[in-house]
Amino acid sequence: MKKSLRDALVGQLSGYDRAVEVGVGREPSVAAALAARGVDVVAVDVHDFPVPDGVSFVRDDVFARADAADLGPYAAAEVVYALNVPVELHRPAAEVARRADADFLFTTLGYDEPSVPVSRESLPGETLYVAERGRRDQRARRDSPGRSQE
Repeated sequence: MKKSLRDALVGQLSGYDRAVEVGVGREPSVAAALAARGVDVVAVDVHDFPVPDGVSFVRDDVFARADAADLGPYAAAEVVYALNVPVELHRPAAEVARRADADFLFTTLGYDEPSVPVSRESLPGETLYVAERGRRDQRARRDSPGRSQE
């Protein structure tokens, strides 16, 4: 991931106290940078992956979790985010975030349109999608340093 994109994503997400990254895979650089800024980050994936110090890892399936009674690692999240998330995971991740009363921010694989209602924010070389349902406090988020205006 390019440093400018990573830094922009971290700028968008660092105003939250607790974040969950869906599908961390082999690219935990955003999670690591958020943790370095004091954000409590949980990285989730269906496969085991190593994560940097300061980041917790939970093996979990957001697709299955969307219908589960227990929200598991998402329960206390303020934001759920996913990078390069395939379209089939947009709705389950948005549902988990909604149930946790958390924001859901994500990027796609680049050619997919979001399958949930979103607003768009431009980042260097990427579009960040913000699911319309579940936004915690838009005014506070917009007024935070490093936030783009919507």
